[in-house]
Amino acid sequence: MIKLDIVNRVAGATGIAKSKAEVAVDALLEGLKQALERGERIELRGFGVFVVKPRKRGVGRNPRTGEIADIPPGKTIRFKPGKELAH
Repeated sequence: MIKLDIVNRVAGATGIAKSKAEVAVDALLEGLKQALERGERIELRGFGVFVVKPRKRGVGRNPRTGEIADIPPGKTIRFKPGKELAH
């Protein structure tokens, strides 16, 4: 499923124009993105939870040259599906 599919489903389920549905979907996605950038936990009951977790620094290896490279610490997003979704 791509963003256009979501827009079409929102428009179909609500009866609003696709252009307005696209604005709504864009606003939702932007709000989720900003919350994750701030490190906030997003809980959507019946769907799941998005959490920002720290990622440890590590050591990797370039597969072409075999050269060792440091992997800097960072953040990653984890998703845990809700009970209704996990069935």
